[in-house]
Amino acid sequence: MIRFIISVAAGYLLGSIPSAVWAGKIFHGIDIREHGSGNAGATNVIRVLGWKTGIPVMLADIAKGWLAALLPHILNAAGKGSSMEINMMIVAGLAAIAGHVYPVFAGFRGGKGVGTTVGVLIALNPLLTLSCIGVFLAVLLITGYVSLSSMSFGVSFPLLLFTLFDTPSVIFRVFSVFIAVALIYTHRSNIKRLIRGEEPKFIKRKKKQ
Repeated sequence: MIRFIISVAAGYLLGSIPSAVWAGKIFHGIDIREHGSGNAGATNVIRVLGWKTGIPVMLADIAKGWLAALLPHILNAAGKGSSMEINMMIVAGLAAIAGHVYPVFAGFRGGKGVGTTVGVLIALNPLLTLSCIGVFLAVLLITGYVSLSSMSFGVSFPLLLFTLFDTPSVIFRVFSVFIAVALIYTHRSNIKRLIRGEEPKFIKRKKKQ
């Protein structure tokens, strides 16, 4: 139990590392939360500061979720591959996501947790996560909206888990639904902008002359 508690606490602290905020302040002298969409996430960093800053931020966000979810496995908190271990990994991953959204190192003002969530899901089920990333990319290429692509990623996770994949953990199934609901909830402002036609596109297609 001590190892599990350590995993959860360390998971939150890992998630609290504000990659976007620190990258903006260290390399550009700005608080990314005061620019663009105001979100402390990789997408906003790419829009405001460019790919050279945004890609490392994205990879860092994914890495901290991945590492946090693996902590119970690394610390041997439960039997390898058991449902108990998976459940512990989920809780540690949730702690990292909470840390990203409410980071103790950045005044509890963080991002929406998409990248960190992806990292957690990669640790739990790499093949399923890659399938959902495929859904994300397809929606992004078709619509140009990162927000809609992120929500599609979240919704596809439980749908694919229930239909094409399997897990020994009931909590994993519940967690997959939670991910879908949470991503939709954290994108509620984006949904309003999408309805009003005011959501900025990440990929803009040139109009035909």
